[in-house]
Amino acid sequence: MWSVKPVLFIMMLMVAGFSGFAQLNAIYSFQKDDTLLRKNYADQSVKKKAVLLSSVGKEHAKEYTKIYDEQFEEIGKLWQSTRPVTSPEAHGYLQSLVQRIIASNTELKGTDARIIFSRDWWPNAVSMGDGTIAINAGLMVYLDNEAELVFVICHELSHYYLQHTQKSIRKYVETVTGTDYQAELKRLSKEVYGANSQLEKLARLTAFSSRKHSRDNEAEADRQAFIFMKKTGYDCNAITSCLQILDKVDSIQLYKKPDLQQIFNFAGYPFKKKWIQKESSIFSEVDETTSVTAKERDSLKTHPDCTKRIAWLTDSVTKASVLMPGKKFLVNETLFNQLKKAFFIEITEECHREKKLSRNLYYNLILLQANETNALATWSVARCLNEMYEQQKAHKIGLMLDAESKGYPEDYNLLLRMLARIRLEEIANLSYRFCTQNLASMKDYPGFEQEMVKAKNNLEE
Repeated sequence: MWSVKPVLFIMMLMVAGFSGFAQLNAIYSFQKDDTLLRKNYADQSVKKKAVLLSSVGKEHAKEYTKIYDEQFEEIGKLWQSTRPVTSPEAHGYLQSLVQRIIASNTELKGTDARIIFSRDWWPNAVSMGDGTIAINAGLMVYLDNEAELVFVICHELSHYYLQHTQKSIRKYVETVTGTDYQAELKRLSKEVYGANSQLEKLARLTAFSSRKHSRDNEAEADRQAFIFMKKTGYDCNAITSCLQILDKVDSIQLYKKPDLQQIFNFAGYPFKKKWIQKESSIFSEVDETTSVTAKERDSLKTHPDCTKRIAWLTDSVTKASVLMPGKKFLVNETLFNQLKKAFFIEITEECHREKKLSRNLYYNLILLQANETNALATWSVARCLNEMYEQQKAHKIGLMLDAESKGYPEDYNLLLRMLARIRLEEIANLSYRFCTQNLASMKDYPGFEQEMVKAKNNLEE
């Protein structure tokens, strides 16, 4: 999740109950999840797996079982994690939108779809095939109104309604168990030379067919989503505006870029430019006009084919908007905007829970520089730096940091370069200087003094 129109992303709530502090900093109130609801949804997923396996028959049962095992392993990981947002307010709001869609479309009545927000950072939504549908917080923060969110829900509901996952699984099993495919595998098994390259080619052809089928599914889901949405009373122009956001989502800059040289420049310990200096041309600008075709560039996007998807629906959306003009908000505009603000912090904290330390630090530096939730961001930066010290000391830090990539924004790559280069004692110095610089304003913040002590001990080591 790298972009969104500049908005104030923070909702600060005072929490009572911390005695003993004369002037307590504002403590952010995270979403309080309903663990029983999450367990109930997990149980429904388990039951759905049994239903699906019982429906495949005996022929190729082994292949279907393997695929469903892999599919439901991922679904199980979702329900066992802290990623689902099941807090009453956020989940209740989402269900209000879902129920409005279902009430407007009789064919959806009785659906066993379970739709949730997730704390995942990337801008996407997914129908997992068993009725579980997740709308990532990393997508929610980009959206401008309820109508765009309703289109996303309708699109994912359409995938489930049209049984795209089951159809894709069936198509794959039919392909790999088919006579032609098996005969080719048998022939290649007897080849002495070039068998590996031919196997790779066969795999690429199968994958290409799968991607084409997937993109066909996207177009079909868009058309069905339009049918669902036009009955809800929402503005169908949101279909176009939502797809336009998805088309640009990888390139729009989120917030002002964090200034590492300013943030990590301390009296007595100045910022070292060698941490971020470019030493190779690996990440130099690519002449896209000659190196990469427009088709190839589009294929690399998180959401390819958006321009085509818009074109396919333009006439229908235009007519519907004239005949049935709808609203951008019908349920709760205030809560929609509050959730957008709250979800960015939920994403940031989830990155820490999942030990994605480079992302956690990046997002907190953004918040710190944006002057939003300063106390939370300051404590979180100190916590992250101290944890990076401990992980590098244990030789495990590589598992928790992303590597530089052309797919990342320039400012994130600079941070990644810095984290890849700084030595153990330099992390200790940065953590100690950062904590010392902020001690006066953070002395009453629960947990900060502990981070100050850790930083001091790490430096003394």
